[in-house]
Amino acid sequence: MPAAYGASALSLPATPAAAAPGRPQVEGKDTPKICLEAALGGSPGDPAGSNDEAAAAAQRIRQLGVDHVISGGGPIPWEESRLKDMIGHLKSNGLVLANLMIAGFPNAIYNRPGRDADVEKVIHSIRVAGKVGLPVIEYNWYAHRAMEGYFEETGRARAGWTGFDYERMKDLPPLAEEGAHTLDEMWANITYFLKAVIPEAEKAGVRLALHPNDPPAPISRGSQQIMGTIEGWKKLIGIVNSPSNGITFDCGVTREMGGDPVEVCRWFASRDRINHVHFRNVQVQRVYERYTEVFVDEGEIDMFAVMKELVKQKYTQLIYPEHPRALDYDRERPNFRPQYPGGGGYAAFAFNVGYTRAMMQAALEAA
Repeated sequence: MPAAYGASALSLPATPAAAAPGRPQVEGKDTPKICLEAALGGSPGDPAGSNDEAAAAAQRIRQLGVDHVISGGGPIPWEESRLKDMIGHLKSNGLVLANLMIAGFPNAIYNRPGRDADVEKVIHSIRVAGKVGLPVIEYNWYAHRAMEGYFEETGRARAGWTGFDYERMKDLPPLAEEGAHTLDEMWANITYFLKAVIPEAEKAGVRLALHPNDPPAPISRGSQQIMGTIEGWKKLIGIVNSPSNGITFDCGVTREMGGDPVEVCRWFASRDRINHVHFRNVQVQRVYERYTEVFVDEGEIDMFAVMKELVKQKYTQLIYPEHPRALDYDRERPNFRPQYPGGGGYAAFAFNVGYTRAMMQAALEAA
């Protein structure tokens, strides 16, 4: 996912960036790469699981023309042997692991006893990631994630949409394990964290991608949220000026906050601070407080304009066409478990991937 992968254990498939005359552009080392989660919601089997299930799940992903995957990194500190096993298992099934989510450092987030131990666990994990050639680590910095505001809405032909309404959760009290926190507290906490970990990420050749607050509720169980505004995203990358200190650019969240996704994309990409992309569409009824996650082809974001800007800015990392909508075909699968109310599974991911690839090929041709 960084602009320069270097001599990495995760070598990219030898796919040309340019196609033969008369054929569409395809993904390559100099283009964005579409990715999916290693374990697709709503589809049985985990590419990092047992051999048979891994092969079957990887085949489903690769049938969509996707070679790159993201996943959760598990407990910290990460162990080199475990990451090597994960990467090797995926590679043996034709997949490149290019982004792991890191979690499990609440004392650092809330500035509690044990903060330095949490920071050291993260630093150790970053060093391990560098050793095994993992280019990007994604993380969150929620004081509280406002998921209590989610609910299912009904979309076209009774497909599932995901709605968010701040009214459903705005008066909820703080949770004992989280407490209530001000912006000043949270900015102080992440400043301490970044000044410790970003220099180590630079040494390891690893980029960090902080995901914005999603949902971007103004106050979430008594706490303010540092990544709850676009100005907050800009402030974040100024704390430590480094390509290793970047964001996950989510065009859906950008619009939920009232921003122009193309302009925001340009601002961060031109500074090489987008280290991961979430590609989804929304309809916003009230900025920050009331919106609906809809099919990627029917919201108010000009998704083609976003893709063209990513290509124009020479973004070469991953694009995740996330938050699939609920289709009857997925709902009818055994053991279907959506990640969000109104969320979908493999069939809906196939729709998202096809749409995203068409956008990318068109943008590459137009470049």
